[in-house]
Formats: sequence, structure tokens, C-alpha cells
Amino acid sequence: MATPSTVTEADILEKVVAPTAASLSPDTARELLKFRFDRRTTAEIRRLLQKNNRGKITAEERVLLEKYLRVGQLLDLLHAKARVVLHTADAAT
Repeated sequence: MATPSTVTEADILEKVVAPTAASLSPDTARELLKFRFDRRTTAEIRRLLQKNNRGKITAEERVLLEKYLRVGQLLDLLHAKARVVLHTADAAT
């Protein structure tokens, strides 16, 4: 079991979103799969990741990158739940 210091926001959100429970309609699931970062934001995230990998990121940029990554984790959880819903709906037909 994770200790309080190793639990992330994504770990907590996973308990809320519960990707294995199909509680969304297929239409809602399809709409959730459309949620993504736009091109400009994706380019900014890549730029920050490259600076981080080179060890050239500032403290302010690191905080921003961490925020983007947390939102990305939330999107990943929502997308996982949506895929489970769609897979379950496809299997039922």
C-alpha cells in the first residue's frame, strides 16, 4: 500500500473515476475521448519536457510542467473509463 507521501492526485482521482466501472453512456464516453490538449499546448508541453530532459528547466517552468502532467493524467483516466464503457457497450451488442 502506498504511503501518504507517495500518493499522487492521479491515484486519488483513479478512485473517483474508477475506470473499470461502466457508469457513462456510450455517447458521453465518445465525447470524453474528444478531450485533448490543443496543438499549441501540446507543443508547449513538449518544449518543457525537452528543457527538463536537458536539465535546463527553470523552477517556474517545472511547476507548469507538473500541472500539465497532472491534467494529462486526469485525461488518461477519463479516456480509460470511456474506452471501458465503449468496449462493454460493443460486447453487449
